[in-house]
Amino acid sequence: MIELEFEMNNRTQKPAQALKAAPTSRTTVRRSSSKSSAEKSGEHVYDTLIIGAGFAGLGTAIKLREAGVHNVAILERASEVGGTWRDNQYPGAACDIPSNLYSFSFAPNPNWSRSYSGSKEILGYVHSLVNDFGLEQLIQYQQNVTRVELDDAQGLWMIHTDSGRVWKGKTVIMASGPLANASFPKIRGIENFKGKKIHSAQWDHEYDFTGKRVAVIGTGASAIQIIPELVKKVDKLKVFQRTPAWVMPRPDFSTSELSKKLFAKLPFTQKAIREALYWTHESMALAVIWSSPVTRLGERLGQAFLKSQVPDPWMRRQLKPDYKLGCKRILVSNDYYPALQKENCELITWPIANIVEQGIRTSEGIEHRVDCIVFATGFDVPKSGTPYPVLGVGGRELAKEWQRGAQAYKSINVSGYPNLYIMFGPNSGPGHNSALVYMEQQIAYAVKGIRTILDSNLKMLDVKPDVQAKHNANIQKRLAKTNWNSGCKSWYLTEDGFNATMFPGFATQYAAQMGTFDVKAYRQVKADVVA
Repeated sequence: MIELEFEMNNRTQKPAQALKAAPTSRTTVRRSSSKSSAEKSGEHVYDTLIIGAGFAGLGTAIKLREAGVHNVAILERASEVGGTWRDNQYPGAACDIPSNLYSFSFAPNPNWSRSYSGSKEILGYVHSLVNDFGLEQLIQYQQNVTRVELDDAQGLWMIHTDSGRVWKGKTVIMASGPLANASFPKIRGIENFKGKKIHSAQWDHEYDFTGKRVAVIGTGASAIQIIPELVKKVDKLKVFQRTPAWVMPRPDFSTSELSKKLFAKLPFTQKAIREALYWTHESMALAVIWSSPVTRLGERLGQAFLKSQVPDPWMRRQLKPDYKLGCKRILVSNDYYPALQKENCELITWPIANIVEQGIRTSEGIEHRVDCIVFATGFDVPKSGTPYPVLGVGGRELAKEWQRGAQAYKSINVSGYPNLYIMFGPNSGPGHNSALVYMEQQIAYAVKGIRTILDSNLKMLDVKPDVQAKHNANIQKRLAKTNWNSGCKSWYLTEDGFNATMFPGFATQYAAQMGTFDVKAYRQVKADVVA
């Protein structure tokens, strides 16, 4: 059976050390931010600087070391690794991709407790990556990046942090990811609310919800996990829905101790399950990405699931999506619909007019008084900008170039920004498969590029503008035929409908795209030879 290229390549390599400890009993990885005098002076030049210590940053560091690149530092803005899984610790937080697929192929974990792991267990897996691959000494904590700037003369990237330090590197990996900054809705009067405000990505674990009147704004991926947990505690829960989502059943079950032992002793059994999961999700592209008979079959399954869980016809009408399956993110949950039907839960579909001191006023004039508002409104995804200024050749600014929609070559390189690699850059998003499958392809491509720069003593390796333009013209042409561009409003698109987020194809097609590193597609500038 055919596998992804990165999995095929791993057969001929020495397998990486498997994770031994159960992720839930992790050793929290933290380090002092103290530096040596040489480091403080800013004299050291790294071969690679990695921004972010989440999955992408840590995975890249692991593969760079395997490729012989050891002069590496990881800059992390927080005091702990984990990225989005460190930040998203709200009640019920979990991944909507099976654990055996939402993990690195080179670091299988035989100890997953469930088929769909919770955020704490996933965070434990991230910590285990640091411990098992010895990454502690690479990570520099509390280094919040404020600017990334190319020194044209030296061919070095300067990374400025709010600590005042400037880090120098020959190459840079931007691995902070698209889901890093919490997004609050633009609702009039949000600052006037006198009660408690909590965002799903900034959860306040000290706040006691018992007996409270609580509003949840949003019915997306985080909301459908939060709502079933909150309804158990609060006196009254009001759920404000703008657009209903397609919700599918979640085949979640606990992993037996026998299975864990089998995976540990016979790793190929777990790999076989991973491969089966991969191809199952790969087949879902036929329903999610393009409109086809499989799409209509998926819609019938979604409607049947809704009918089986919601007997009331009026409520079903409120929860039935009016857009094509796949146009927005598909959600998976077994307990979301039942939670909405609890006596202490109310689904509100009237648009929000404004937020007042005591609660939320909807467009028909009703004021809903609450003690707390939970904003389950996702992340500020930089579709047309960057989380911090990125200045390239001649001082050109990436955010300005991306104002009308972000573009990159193979989602990872941008012309005019040599030696810079963007993890989950433009048009790299999967709509049907595991993000980590795509991530491994990006990591492998970046490592090839960095090895080319170091081995050939290049000052700059910069993708040619015509090559980038041709690549993106093809991507946008393919996107025009997808469900994502079928008319609904989603975070995949910019305000004017430009899709800078999703990859229009199978994961196997993305692997083929990233599997070839063509140095002829890049402008090469040799480094000055110093005697």
